[in-house]
Amino acid sequence: MNRFVAAERALRTAAPHQLLDAVRRVLTDQYAADSVELFLADYGLTVLQPVSVLPHTLQPVPVHNSPAGRAFGAQEPYVEPLTGDLVRAHLPVTVRGDRLGVLTVTLPGGEHSQGCLAELAEIAQVLGHEVVVAERDTDLYLQARRRDRLTLAAEMQWQLLPGRSCVRPEYELGAQLEPAYAIFGDNFDWSATADRLSLYVTNGMGEGIEASLLTNLAINALRNARRAGIPLADQAALADQAVYAHYRGRCYLSVLMLDFELATGRVRAVDAGSPHLLRLRQGAVERVDFDAQLPLGMFEETDYVAQEFRAEPGDRLVFVSDGVYDVASPRGEPYGDAALSRAIQSTRLLPAAEVPRAILRELTGHRGRPVPDDDALVVCLDWRGR
Repeated sequence: MNRFVAAERALRTAAPHQLLDAVRRVLTDQYAADSVELFLADYGLTVLQPVSVLPHTLQPVPVHNSPAGRAFGAQEPYVEPLTGDLVRAHLPVTVRGDRLGVLTVTLPGGEHSQGCLAELAEIAQVLGHEVVVAERDTDLYLQARRRDRLTLAAEMQWQLLPGRSCVRPEYELGAQLEPAYAIFGDNFDWSATADRLSLYVTNGMGEGIEASLLTNLAINALRNARRAGIPLADQAALADQAVYAHYRGRCYLSVLMLDFELATGRVRAVDAGSPHLLRLRQGAVERVDFDAQLPLGMFEETDYVAQEFRAEPGDRLVFVSDGVYDVASPRGEPYGDAALSRAIQSTRLLPAAEVPRAILRELTGHRGRPVPDDDALVVCLDWRGR
């Protein structure tokens, strides 16, 4: 049997918590691997955490300035020479553009490693798909992503997200929330079909469990309406009714809803007290403003109206919550349009998945302290079109 098929079969038939054992056995037997380790990116995207069960433990690996982090960031295999005739291959573990981590394989160098590197990279992709499926049945991989304990509110918010990045021929998406282990109410959601991309960016209200409950209600109301095939403005109206029915106007939620037509770049938008949107087009950064409408749940039976604009190939759209836009420096200067525009320009050569984290690092420097007072959410969409 072909050795790649053997690896694929081993992964597909392994118990959910034994994927690493399965890939380790087959790579040792079929590819002469000396060691095999799996690292998953933590929630803050600062380290790659080892997937291990006590007493077998490894140290986390930095995302920046490490060979494994280089493969994770570039999304390409990176071969690290070792002493003797061995090399260490770092292989991105990615599912449809969602960067999960890195599979690290130590094996003989020279022609052997060159001859099997492409197959090993494919096995890493198969492993990624199996990890996503296995997370329905085991906590092992979710636990491995934690550098620290999540608050309950953060646990609820992370479970609500679709992923942190996504790639299709028409677009690339990347998003990040901070502080990763104690987030409150900011959130994002996306869904794609053959013809459309739906993208929602929410700016939550409140703190802790109450903020998370409000966001969960609103996001699931929006998903329920979207999955019923209802137009964008009516999705907002139904979610507005759901939030108002429960909170009676005491709590509400800001959201920017976008519906992209993949074939043309035509976009319908509903701005319900939205987060901020900036566009990088042909080297210039500009705000994209809409007619402001009421947040979801503020009043009973609010009517919403969709507006239109067009995304052009090469556009980069960057969405930020108030936790980014309004952050003050130690001297009281808000981050605002000027600093955000500079951050977008300085990250223009990075892929969409890398942009949110890079902007959040610059925001930390502006803030002058590591711990923010509010959620900070950045979403980056690179539009290619068809």
